[in-house]
Amino acid sequence: MIQFSTSYFMLTGWLFFIELLIGRYLHDAFIRPYGGDFLVVILIYCFVKTFINTPVIKTALGVLVFAYPVELTQYFHLVNLLGWQNSKTACLLMGTSFSFIDLLTYTLGVLFIIAAEKLLNNEQPLRLKS
Repeated sequence: MIQFSTSYFMLTGWLFFIELLIGRYLHDAFIRPYGGDFLVVILIYCFVKTFINTPVIKTALGVLVFAYPVELTQYFHLVNLLGWQNSKTACLLMGTSFSFIDLLTYTLGVLFIIAAEKLLNNEQPLRLKS
């Protein structure tokens, strides 16, 4: 189960770099708010898969189960409750504003992960049992 993956490590590094660029240099109305959220679940997934060889769907859903409560803490302004509102790092990592659209972008990111893994591993697409 514990196994280092160079491929996922490299993807994690690239995605982290892209997230840094988005956070630092993009101040638009689409890529920063939506693209960043879409990519962050992929980043977390790749980070987990760097160290742990777990099934794709379980890992992807685990990332989603992690991302949703993080977004929910934004609804309750956890950064402010903890007194960290002046910390740029805390605000960046935890976020400061809740949005249902963010939940959608996390979900789309996870669906992308599942589809990409299926395509890259030449597996049959997901099918519903009849």
